[in-house]
Amino acid sequence: MTEHTLPAGVAEALARGLAAMDLDAALAPPLLTYLALLDRWNRTYNLTAIRDPLEMVTRHLLDSLAMQPYLESGSLADLGTGPGLPGIPLAIARPQLQVTLVESNGKKARFMREAVRQLGLANARVAESRAEALAEPGAYDHLTARAMDTLAGIIQVGGHLLRPGGRLLAMKGVHPHEEIAQLPAGWRVEQVLPLHVPGLTGERHLVVVAGP
Repeated sequence: MTEHTLPAGVAEALARGLAAMDLDAALAPPLLTYLALLDRWNRTYNLTAIRDPLEMVTRHLLDSLAMQPYLESGSLADLGTGPGLPGIPLAIARPQLQVTLVESNGKKARFMREAVRQLGLANARVAESRAEALAEPGAYDHLTARAMDTLAGIIQVGGHLLRPGGRLLAMKGVHPHEEIAQLPAGWRVEQVLPLHVPGLTGERHLVVVAGP
């Protein structure tokens, strides 16, 4: 699977996006391999509602990579990751980051295992499980969830996975004032960071939440 199986313009769009985000152009080949695999599987297994690979560049790859400046190393549990978003792009961009891709849907888990194998991602593993059933308490430095739930909902199902002093890094659209007001006792917002995603309309924020 190579970039040549993707429509014209996809590789160029990714190259422009990586340059705009000051990311290494060397990330493009593995990201395109992942995208081509996702596009192929998506035709049969409906892994994502986005069907256009050019749109996937912006809404999947670049959107996932927008949070990578805040994750350099340590361990990350990506809850409800679907086909591996943002976890697989983050694992590609941050080889020192150990990523667990948490997903209960069997066909999505199978896809991710194949993607991890084809990409040779030694720093990524798939946990085919619901987040609340994952018996790895206190095992992670970071949690993330791209489109899973409210902040309180993410904490309810995955908060047990976070080590003391760890952080939830939740990707949101507009500044989630109401969700922040409903955080469980002991959890507090440290930062709300605006993210820049080339080509994406609308707001994007990263909410950094510290546990009790």
